[in-house]
Amino acid sequence: MTQQPGATTENNGHILKAALWMTGSIASFSSMAVAGREVSSSLDTFEIMMYRSVVGVIIVCALAGATGAWRTIQTARIGTHLVRNLAHFTGQNLWFYAVTVIPLAQVFALEFTSPIWVIVLSPLVLGERLTLVRGLAAIMGFIGILIVARPDMAGLNAGVITAASSAIFFALTIMLTKRLTRNEGITSILFWLTVMQLVMGVIMAGWDGDIALPDAQTAPWVFLIGCAGLLAHYCLTNALAIAPATVVVPIDFIRLPTIAVIGMLAYNETIDIWVFVGAAIIFAGNYINLWVETRRT
Repeated sequence: MTQQPGATTENNGHILKAALWMTGSIASFSSMAVAGREVSSSLDTFEIMMYRSVVGVIIVCALAGATGAWRTIQTARIGTHLVRNLAHFTGQNLWFYAVTVIPLAQVFALEFTSPIWVIVLSPLVLGERLTLVRGLAAIMGFIGILIVARPDMAGLNAGVITAASSAIFFALTIMLTKRLTRNEGITSILFWLTVMQLVMGVIMAGWDGDIALPDAQTAPWVFLIGCAGLLAHYCLTNALAIAPATVVVPIDFIRLPTIAVIGMLAYNETIDIWVFVGAAIIFAGNYINLWVETRRT
């Protein structure tokens, strides 16, 4: 049965809207990486996370008050929120450290392995089955990691290790978020995300009794980090809500050449072809798995 012209037009409209939302997500993630590098000489990663959470709490509370979403904030699954936010806090700190010591394109390429770790860990966390296709995607992802990191060519360093490790914690965050969305809305998840990570940031940044304050130069960058962090996930969520993941994920991979060009222009970073080769293999593994899962559904 052929698809009606009206349905085709509607689908194209959804894809265009998803692409526009993903443009916002790509810009937000890229802005956060640049801002994180700009403030790294004045603030450590814990301080960055603390101030990011301050901005996030203000934004989430203001939006919840304006829209009347306070009633959707729940405490029934507070333990799951805590574990999720510990994973995200750890992953985000590792990510902020990585963007200060290795090329931005390499950080983003290793970050894209998060879906691979979801495949590997979901049988343990979510009780999902590890199929042959998922196993193939995981193997391709690990091959891509080896090409990006190239441990046999002295490419393995603290920045590569922290970037790769952050992807594991982001994967845990994704899986626990999936569990929470079965019963809770986005406002509740974002509220506990920002509040809990603010507390974690204060504890970790202040354990030595010395918390640096943003100055006139770093304050705008800190504000940008707080806004971009929330906006990136908001745009990504909206894109996934109106278009299939098989459409959204390829658009998200545009982040890699985008950040590579930014790194070249802003920080004189060389564009390493092997980072793109490894990222392409990681992408192929992710996409094959998404395509098969979508067809099965």
